Amino acid sequence: MEFTNLELAATILFGLAIVHTFSVKRFEHLAHRYPNGSVGENSFHLLGEVEVVFGLWAGIFIIGMWAMEGGQQAIAYVEGKVPGYNVNFTEPIFVFVIMTMAATRPIIDLCTNLIAFFAKLLPMNEEAAFFLVALILGPLLGSFITEPAAMTVTALILKSRYYDRGMSRRFMYATIGVLFVNVSIGGTLTNFAAPPVLMVATPDRWDWDTMHMVAHFGWKAAIAVVINTLAISAMFAKELKSFSDKPAAIADGDAKPAPPVWLTVLHLLFTAGVVMMAHHPAVFMFIFLFFLGVVAVTDEYQSPLKLKEGLLVGFFLAGLVMLGTYQKWWLEPVLGSLGEVPMFLGATGLTAITDNAALTYLGFVAGISQPDMQYALVAGAVCGGGLTVIANAPNPAGFGILKSSFGEEGISPLGLLLAALAPTAVSMICFWFLPSLV
Repeated sequence: MEFTNLELAATILFGLAIVHTFSVKRFEHLAHRYPNGSVGENSFHLLGEVEVVFGLWAGIFIIGMWAMEGGQQAIAYVEGKVPGYNVNFTEPIFVFVIMTMAATRPIIDLCTNLIAFFAKLLPMNEEAAFFLVALILGPLLGSFITEPAAMTVTALILKSRYYDRGMSRRFMYATIGVLFVNVSIGGTLTNFAAPPVLMVATPDRWDWDTMHMVAHFGWKAAIAVVINTLAISAMFAKELKSFSDKPAAIADGDAKPAPPVWLTVLHLLFTAGVVMMAHHPAVFMFIFLFFLGVVAVTDEYQSPLKLKEGLLVGFFLAGLVMLGTYQKWWLEPVLGSLGEVPMFLGATGLTAITDNAALTYLGFVAGISQPDMQYALVAGAVCGGGLTVIANAPNPAGFGILKSSFGEEGISPLGLLLAALAPTAVSMICFWFLPSLV
């Protein structure tokens, strides 16, 4: 296995970034040792932000590249002009845009009302029914509005309806674990919504259309999503019922009049335009700028835009792209040497320490051509997409939205991993043992 000094440096920094991700609580503890508002406190708080981790280490990598290869090479790499290392920031930019748009009040109100409508059809406690429908319908909508948008909408709804009204810590972790896993597999009903599917499904690669996705992945994902949600709802049924006696949380913009139908339709059209142009950043950014103008004009119906949260998530993913691109020297040989079952298990495990979209792309680059091996790779990648914050592109969005509910120390990466193990296992069983429809 040959590698260059730059590849070795990138891999070391990638490993340090992963360790840093699992150590953020330690940095938060260190911040409390310094006076309030001091440089020391602010610095350690910054190091304790998960969304900053990969961007920080990627910056160190670019500085190192500049020193080792020269400034022109570093600039060329960031611009995607180094042969064999095709850095592309379209996904981070898209996630920032779609997360910002999906978090607007007209979209959130529409999804909340849709969930409430279906929840009323269930013969059970209102709070339990809403929770059940939110964790099923929200992630499955990801197949149509993309997973980052589904994660943003579902996380915001769960935050205002449950997290902000006093959940037990065990229930909070169990919910975020199921949410991350359900979103990761919930986008597989179509060939354009889940990042790991999108990387290989195009006609010039494996040519998977939506019918192929439904037959081989989608229906299994829907069953796993339902099982995961029913399981957590049953486990915390008593606590869910208790929410009926708790006061409703006050959301941003609640004092403003409800968005009119025409504004909601306009938001949906803007969102659809961005999703359709997801591969063309210049176009969807142009649409986004028009969208920002509409939001400014209709401020009386809007809640504050979540630009900071979207930018942090975009920064995280951009750092992951810059460091992850240089991991192909060891990932390609590993993927190329695995059999069908090891491929499925290995992809699930590797996804926890890499982005699952990068993993499936490297599988394509490695020349995986047998349909069974292709299925094993993608199935493993989506099943493992909820294990860590770096496993799936939408995860940082959900992480950033929900972390404030976990107190000053935020969400423990280890706690997230443990919470996601059971729903991941359910997903793996469904994807591996249920037959394809064709």
